[in-house]
Amino acid sequence: MIDRARLLKIVREAGRIAHSRWPGDGHALESWDKTPGNPVSESDLEVDRFLRRELTALLPSAGWLSEETLDDKIRTDSDLLWLVDPIDGTRDFVRGRTGWAISVALVSAGKPLIGILMAPARGEEWCAVAGQGATLNDRPLVASSRTQFSGARVPVDELPSADSDLVMVEKPNSIALRIAMVADDRADLVATLRWGFEWDVAAAALIAREAGAEVSDAFGKPLAYNKHDPRDFGVLVCSPGIHAAAVARLADRANQLK
Repeated sequence: MIDRARLLKIVREAGRIAHSRWPGDGHALESWDKTPGNPVSESDLEVDRFLRRELTALLPSAGWLSEETLDDKIRTDSDLLWLVDPIDGTRDFVRGRTGWAISVALVSAGKPLIGILMAPARGEEWCAVAGQGATLNDRPLVASSRTQFSGARVPVDELPSADSDLVMVEKPNSIALRIAMVADDRADLVATLRWGFEWDVAAAALIAREAGAEVSDAFGKPLAYNKHDPRDFGVLVCSPGIHAAAVARLADRANQLK
């Protein structure tokens, strides 16, 4: 159905474009806030335009939804959809930090079929195909298999007192990279309690699932894609052995915040 080698080449080129403007290598970059605390840069827009042009040419029948493009609801008429975050973790990108990635997913009938994360500043290339496993730099991934909730590794800046039994690990700004950490057994649990967009998680969620992790919304329900409203309340990615405990830990907070 799709030339995967060409797809990978396209996403690698998008990574090269972004990396060539990354301030971490001393490059000048123009950036501004779309809304307070929500930055965007000229590279976000440049990568978005490049990917839309190239991915649409690669698979003309697919719809398009990305963070930096006005949502055309005609996408919901298609069984295929490109879900793209041209630079996930823009805050780290504009500050010259490495915690950002380009996220590309192809969704078929509401489920991710292919997921790619390109993180050139970290030398990481994450890939997954539904039913065929996930890789990091061509190395097969096996997700966290933790069975005890207490002591679970979580990529956060700080832990609430209610979660003091958990363990903090590195937190890249990119939610996609944090999810991928579970796929690579660098973390046991990633959870958010806010409304998030499909483009933030689609590729990484497939990578995590194909590596053996459990993936759901904050209430433990399956994620769906290409919805008219492209949001879900929270994302929960973790070792299957602690998923039920994670849902229970989050339940009161999730119900209060939704």
